[in-house]
Amino acid sequence: MIGSETINGYLARLAARQPTPGGGAAAALHAAQGAALVAMVARYTTGTKYEQHASLVERIAEASDGLIVEALHLADADEHAFQSVIDSYKLPSGTEELDAARSAGIQAALVQAAQVPGRLIGVAGAVVDLATELFDVANANVISDVAAAADAARAAATTARVNIDINLIAIKDNAVRTRLAGETDGLADTVVAAADKLAARVRERILA
Repeated sequence: MIGSETINGYLARLAARQPTPGGGAAAALHAAQGAALVAMVARYTTGTKYEQHASLVERIAEASDGLIVEALHLADADEHAFQSVIDSYKLPSGTEELDAARSAGIQAALVQAAQVPGRLIGVAGAVVDLATELFDVANANVISDVAAAADAARAAATTARVNIDINLIAIKDNAVRTRLAGETDGLADTVVAAADKLAARVRERILA
């Protein structure tokens, strides 16, 4: 599991000439880091000075912790889903029955591979939402990390969108392709716009 690897071990696997982990897992780790940054800023926004915001800050910290877990789960899920696509292309062929089974296996694996990054966009959006909630009350000494969190979530969302696209184009069933596209169309753009807006607000606050 990626969550239990050392950073060096994960990066060595990512850099190796092997199909997994790839961009999907990297995107999930972007989201995990974004959530961790939000949690860190929240935990610096505590004490007497921030007492009136204690319930908000505690909720954001706990929610961010949950998103870290979810993002790491999606990193593993993406790796497994893409490996399933690779394995499905290795299924035996040569007869009508084998060809049909292989084709069905490929299509099922592609659908699963498209669904994982779709869920990741949702996680990335949740990270940006929490960071935005925290912005107005956040400890000014770590406010730059709010922008860092937003940018990490942005990277997760845009990478996930590309991974959805590359799987969708290989799905032959138009109805399935349309359904999957409809579930995520516009979501990544929404996350990007929110992340960009938040990062700009952070810079304005820093430079004011």
